Amino acid sequence: MKLYDDLKWRGLIKDCTSTELEEKLNAGGMTFYIGTDPTADSMHIGHYSSFLISKRLARAGHHPLLLIGGATGRIGDPRPTSEREMKTIEEIEHNIEGLTKQAKEIFGFEVVNNYDWSKDINFIDFLRDYGKYFNVNYMLDKDIIRRRLETGITYTEFSYMIMQALDFLHLYETKNCTLQVAGSDQWGNITAGVDLIRKKLGKEAYAFTMPLVTDKYGNKFGKSEGNALWLDKTKTSSYELYQYLINSDDEKVIDYLKTLTFLTKEEIEALEHSNNEEPHLRKAHQALAREVITDLHGKEEYEKAKRISEVLFSGDIQRLTLDEINVGFKDVPHFDIMEEENLVDFLVNHGVASSKREAREFITAGSISINGEKVLDVNFMVTKDCAIEDKCVVIRRGKKKYFLGLWK
Repeated sequence: MKLYDDLKWRGLIKDCTSTELEEKLNAGGMTFYIGTDPTADSMHIGHYSSFLISKRLARAGHHPLLLIGGATGRIGDPRPTSEREMKTIEEIEHNIEGLTKQAKEIFGFEVVNNYDWSKDINFIDFLRDYGKYFNVNYMLDKDIIRRRLETGITYTEFSYMIMQALDFLHLYETKNCTLQVAGSDQWGNITAGVDLIRKKLGKEAYAFTMPLVTDKYGNKFGKSEGNALWLDKTKTSSYELYQYLINSDDEKVIDYLKTLTFLTKEEIEALEHSNNEEPHLRKAHQALAREVITDLHGKEEYEKAKRISEVLFSGDIQRLTLDEINVGFKDVPHFDIMEEENLVDFLVNHGVASSKREAREFITAGSISINGEKVLDVNFMVTKDCAIEDKCVVIRRGKKKYFLGLWK
């Protein structure tokens, strides 16, 4: 399958600026760029689906440039509903450093920063050399601008389109970059770049957009949406990412395999068949977690995430190391253990039970487990001997309610 057909089959091309692009993508040899603004010090899974295109095109003989918006990040692109909160210069510089390091580690391609060529353009030159090529009616007709007119849009946001177009022009002139790739919400901005190159240089450039990755409710994965899955494993662990991917909605898992992995059409179709005919095996979900985490964090991190998940499912918690427990129980209620206590008092004092009577009922009903072992004795003493690696005690109440106690 040729590159363009593969991208279309995966659902990775939404809009493109020219019918010539199919032939050019299949031929290879184009320099292209894809960018992100430094709104955080890590990319998230939404970026991953987009930036993964750089690897796909590179494998087909194209040359990727990954752009970090040190200049555009100081402005902020228009959001559909309201203006973005301005970040401090210190925050932006910190985020640029984190994103640049991450982009090089995960994707391994050349990284450029648009602040490098934007910082010395003065306001008069900006208006003379670039602003004059933009008709205001043309800008107002762009979807993202048009949607903001009712609530109001600042001149700063309005200028973002010109700044992004300037990036494309600069990379065209200095690096022979003839293609820009972006998420579908950037269509207005990238076509402005194509038009600027045509008007100012009399040359042809190309662009295409990809659909945004969304959950089953149609919400995109992003920091502003409050559901970011960070690519930095210190912010979202491999285990957390594993849990999300392995529990992907059945209706979305095949789409995710197409957009987030390099599995072939034949491999994905086989997984789709399994997902339809034997969904209980969850082969598609397992493949998704394996491919994404291995690509992002390596095989060892994937194996670790899978092991933690399997151990927690089996309840054999004592097989986990202290580090693995901290990862697996990151989001459960934590408390400090200062002294040895009778189990009844221990449960009440740390909020596992609301009263001694309730604590006794939990214990005698077999609802309390310590480090994976059920405790039925109301006189059981919680001592440091109970702790895993002399440090932590995992309490389970019922089937799913966990608490983590740490000895001090």
